[in-house]
Amino acid sequence: MKELLIVVDMQKDFVDGALGTAEAVAIVNNVAEKIRGFSGDIIVTYDTHGENYLQTREGRYLPVPHCIKGTAGWELDRTVRAALEGRDYAALEKPTFGSTELVGYIADHYDPESLSITLVGLCTDICVVSNALLLKASYPQIEISVDASCCAGVTVDSHNAALLTMKMCQIQITGGE
Repeated sequence: MKELLIVVDMQKDFVDGALGTAEAVAIVNNVAEKIRGFSGDIIVTYDTHGENYLQTREGRYLPVPHCIKGTAGWELDRTVRAALEGRDYAALEKPTFGSTELVGYIADHYDPESLSITLVGLCTDICVVSNALLLKASYPQIEISVDASCCAGVTVDSHNAALLTMKMCQIQITGGE
């Protein structure tokens, strides 16, 4: 069985930048430890926006510029970046919550019959849940799990609601809830 770790949007703006939270800061070391201890393949996603972010649909609903490509806020959190040093990993930019590019990358590089996927990262209630559900819909026979100790949501309540939603969709929740 090939194991795949997907590290979702562990970028400065989501940790301690424009949209950062104390809960996001609190999971950074857990995510770094997960990366260091993981023996399978790793994919890292980057929420990626342009200078025109505020004119996009997302920008109209969330008028906080964040993860603008080329800015410090777009970069990975330094602790997460250090954990990835010396590791081969794929980096995928995504312009919105869920990534069809991620689904396609997996189809192009892996045999879904012999794959298990674990997701960690930010935000549980937006990008983690979106990608977990996209993956589950695309690959219903793959074992998909989310490590709750390596995720944080916009709020604690929305984090817990997203974990429950994923659990109800047969995504395994590990690491406590």
